[in-house]
Amino acid sequence: MEAPLALLSRAAVPLLFAGLVLCAPPVIHAQSEASITPSVPGQSIPGTSGVSPFAGSVSQKLVPGVIPLSLQGAIDLGLKQNLGALLSNADIRSARGQRWQQLSALLPQVTAAPDVAESKVNLAELGFTSLAGIKIPPSVGPFSYFDARVAVSQSLFDWKSINATRAATQNLKSAEYTFKDARDLVVLAVGYTYLQAIADEARIATAKAQVETAEALYKQASDQVNAGTSPAIDGLRAKVELQTRQQQLIQAKNNFAIQKLTVARVIGLAPGQEFDLTDKSPYQPFEIMSVDVALKRAYDSRSDYLAAMTDVRAAQFLRKAAVADYLPTLSFNADYGAGGAHPSTATPVYDVKGALSIPIFLGGRVHGEVLEADARLEQSRERLDNLRAQIDADVRTAIFNLESSAEQVNVARSNIDLAEETLLQSRDRFTAGVTDTVEVVQSQELVASANEQYISSLYSYNFAKISLARALGIAESAVRQYFKEQ
Repeated sequence: MEAPLALLSRAAVPLLFAGLVLCAPPVIHAQSEASITPSVPGQSIPGTSGVSPFAGSVSQKLVPGVIPLSLQGAIDLGLKQNLGALLSNADIRSARGQRWQQLSALLPQVTAAPDVAESKVNLAELGFTSLAGIKIPPSVGPFSYFDARVAVSQSLFDWKSINATRAATQNLKSAEYTFKDARDLVVLAVGYTYLQAIADEARIATAKAQVETAEALYKQASDQVNAGTSPAIDGLRAKVELQTRQQQLIQAKNNFAIQKLTVARVIGLAPGQEFDLTDKSPYQPFEIMSVDVALKRAYDSRSDYLAAMTDVRAAQFLRKAAVADYLPTLSFNADYGAGGAHPSTATPVYDVKGALSIPIFLGGRVHGEVLEADARLEQSRERLDNLRAQIDADVRTAIFNLESSAEQVNVARSNIDLAEETLLQSRDRFTAGVTDTVEVVQSQELVASANEQYISSLYSYNFAKISLARALGIAESAVRQYFKEQ
């Protein structure tokens, strides 16, 4: 009964995990880091609000053959093709256009308006037939009219437009910071999917080794059963263990194939593009900085934090713009040109005007705009405070994960050696007839568990390094230092 029970327990784990995923509340904050778990095909990318533009891309053209793909190469492709980065870059152009629209209210407006007309008017149609007993002709004309002028209008003082332009400038800076933050999120997304793929590839190798061990055990058990030195149940246990390992190998290959599709979608490879992962997730020791140093660097470098501070300044300018509706405005208008009955007889004409507009009663419109601006300013400040606390949590979480996963890697390495030694001794005891296949199967389970723990801890360690780089706001530059291409 031991082997079926072990098989049942292994089958229950993914079912339990799936239930937890389906029942869990959705993640609503873009900067929160998800816990690191073994590869699940289709799992959302942590730190990017689940299903998001960062999980998609604009595909490149198909390249014939199989292309090699390193982690850094995948990141470079993602920075060029990832949909989240492309959309964020488009937001910069949109913000730049909005700034120009606001700035136009402060710049001179110059227009040219030549006008040539020739008319004949039917006075009878308008009801004019006589005036004081004097009969009026039924029509007048034809007569011509010519006027050609260049007009200039300039706002001399408009505090509302000035502050609206300043707010638009801050919005443009915010969009630029957001684009830099989007590139960090691309690095996080690509690193996550690439490391998951490496882990899945490593699981295939360990699954193959487990299948080979199970085949050897099954052959040994079958020989002993045929020789009458072991009961038939030993052969059945070995057979079940072999088929279980074969199923795990099939699943590992399927998970790896799906994860490669995820990598291709994130970095923009063409559909059907074949590629090999050249980096194999080695363990490279990493010197962890103190929390205080990391937090100071994060507050100085995190582009989303800088964007949030810029949003506060933009909201402050918008409030000033709303209050400015209470203030007078001063404008200047002038035109110069030529006018007359015909272009050949036109003489110079011009018009110069200065206007002062003083608001007296606006029906509560300005009060409403100020209330709306106050609410927007309060929201931007609250988002900034929340983000500051979130950055603190991101940095501390990344450091905790990095320290913990580094220790887990060391323990997992030792566990593999111990588990393999246990399996070797169990097989020797089974060969000597001291024990049955139950002990051998259990030892093989220990080896499989130790290998899975090592793969998961190594993946967690490498992803924790990327998460720390993201938490510090230096993901794009730091990944080149944290990971050396193999």
